[in-house]
Amino acid sequence: MKKRDAQASKKIILDRAIKLFSQKGYNSSSMDELATLCDLNKAMIFYYYKSKQGLFEAVMKEVLEEIYNTIKKENQNQHNPIKELESFIKTYATFACEHPYLPSLLLKELSDSGSIVPEQLFANMRQLFELFSQILKKGEKEGCFSDVIPMILYFMVIGTLNLMITTKQLRIKAHELSGVDTCSTCSIDEISEYIMKKIKKILKD
Repeated sequence: MKKRDAQASKKIILDRAIKLFSQKGYNSSSMDELATLCDLNKAMIFYYYKSKQGLFEAVMKEVLEEIYNTIKKENQNQHNPIKELESFIKTYATFACEHPYLPSLLLKELSDSGSIVPEQLFANMRQLFELFSQILKKGEKEGCFSDVIPMILYFMVIGTLNLMITTKQLRIKAHELSGVDTCSTCSIDEISEYIMKKIKKILKD
């Protein structure tokens, strides 16, 4: 197979896998279904990605890099750390909502103290945190933020968004059973805007 054809096949597999995992999650997605979506032999998928887990890690890498690159691109024209922070939170929230397997996998991978996180996935996660940290440090230097501890704030933002997305059905059920306010009707935009408002307050106090 020509190299160009191989690259085209890998892109098709990755694009279809992103859509499949987004719709059905990791456990409910099958390689047979993916092969049908790609119009390729299942053996071809395993030739390129070795295993379902290997493909999933490639998907995660693709999505995390897209989040990182999108934030970097949008912030090129921003000269205000507050706007950059808003862009970071909104972009992550949008991608996580569109790819709901992302937050669930991140929570799963970190559940064992991060001891089994694949090296490439860890590198992508670290890159995203470093970008968040740079925004906060820039804001602190320019007097926009104070008392900055990037890791704690990062977990407050990413952790909240991940949990709000992964627990949506549980929150809806809890509201239906007891009537308690679980933010069951909140959109991802409302959630990210609320988080941003509270984070700004913390950083200015």
